[in-house]
Amino acid sequence: MNYPRTVGRAFGAVRPSPVFLLVVVITVVGGVLAWDADYGSRQAQFGVFILVVAGWIVSICLHEFAHAYVAWRAGDREVEIRGYLTLNPLKYSHPLLSIALPVVFIALGGFALPGGAVYVHSHNFSPRIQRILSGAGPAVNALCAIVLLMIVRFYGSTHSHAAFWFGLSYLAFLQITATVLNLIPIPGTDGYGIAEPSLSYQTRRSLDQIKPFGILILFALLFTPELNRAFFDGVNALFELSGLPGGWWSAGSSLTRFWL
Repeated sequence: MNYPRTVGRAFGAVRPSPVFLLVVVITVVGGVLAWDADYGSRQAQFGVFILVVAGWIVSICLHEFAHAYVAWRAGDREVEIRGYLTLNPLKYSHPLLSIALPVVFIALGGFALPGGAVYVHSHNFSPRIQRILSGAGPAVNALCAIVLLMIVRFYGSTHSHAAFWFGLSYLAFLQITATVLNLIPIPGTDGYGIAEPSLSYQTRRSLDQIKPFGILILFALLFTPELNRAFFDGVNALFELSGLPGGWWSAGSSLTRFWL
């Protein structure tokens, strides 16, 4: 009998902000421009750039919202006070590091940085909830990738609206990249958060000192040519499991970085 009221409170706490809705509208505008453009035209490049960049920001919002929503359902009411349930990208950590820097990395080379961060009291939760909390964000990226790949796989074409389909393919590729990156168990990533409850107290205390630098360590490793090649070969293999050729996301990447 209490379930409907619980559901009602949950939906009442979720209030998409005008900023998030504006980003969604911008994503749609980019898609419309790409849809109605000839491949290789300036409009196609501009449209795909907007589609990919704004679409990526939407996925950051959904990723961080998933973390916050699990925490809220587990009893952490501060996530609502902090505005995490509004999906406002400006509420997720520092705007420069959370939004601007990931967008710059995508524009320069397709490297999908994890993006924003929400601060929750995960230590107050049971190990099971901690694992769910950490896994919620990557699960959203994986779901976004699957949905996008299914749409492109069943409806995409190189003969009509090619720029749009290539752009959507590249956005799907970025979602796969983010999923894999976030699941690498280095302190500071969601993958480490999933494994952390299983570690001993002494091990957790030791690794806590690495957490602030974990993302930097991850990026340093991935800038090693051999590891970088292996990583992107793996991501491309996951992309091609959809039945789509890797050239589709590569073409979308080229359209996004039209100035190169």
